[in-house]
Amino acid sequence: MKLSRSQKVLLEKATNHYEDSLPLAEEYLLKRGIPLEVAEAIRLGVVVDPLPGQEQFVNRLAIPYVTPSGVVDIRFRSMGPEEPKYLGFPGTQTRLFNVAALHTAKDFIAVCEGEIDAITLHYLCGVPAVGVPGVNSWKPHYTRLLQDFNTVFVFADGDQPGIDFAKSLSKELSSVIIINMPEGEDVNSMYLLHGNDYFKKKVDM
Repeated sequence: MKLSRSQKVLLEKATNHYEDSLPLAEEYLLKRGIPLEVAEAIRLGVVVDPLPGQEQFVNRLAIPYVTPSGVVDIRFRSMGPEEPKYLGFPGTQTRLFNVAALHTAKDFIAVCEGEIDAITLHYLCGVPAVGVPGVNSWKPHYTRLLQDFNTVFVFADGDQPGIDFAKSLSKELSSVIIINMPEGEDVNSMYLLHGNDYFKKKVDM
């Protein structure tokens, strides 16, 4: 669904507004291994003074979905024990995160679950990656976007939904190589344990 001009203006305004408060998330981000300069480059923010109608996102990390045409969505992640972990704008369709990687990657690309894992692979490990906002959010046209890559590495979370997602994608694309994270782990937690060499070896970089 194509966004209207007014929707794009609102998303850009919200992103600009919330990224000014990003330093408030520095401690949280560093615990995930994400330096503030990386977070600034991808325009993360924090909702402190919410725009009208966005009060439910207060104190959450704002994660904009930035494309060559601008910001097309924002997801809001809890930085504490609050549930649900993620919130979004009502009625918006799910999208792939970090789609710019589709244009800059060459022979291979990685797919993982969640924005934080995609940030970890792409910006901290140098492995071009896109993120799926939940394993149940995959859409048929995403598969078409990946068809031209020689190899699609699917980094599966160490739980049953992650394993099932990777297996289902391997049935849609012959180029899939599944890389399972240990039980209870994901890309970001393994990065914190082993650093970027762990992932570079997985994709033979």
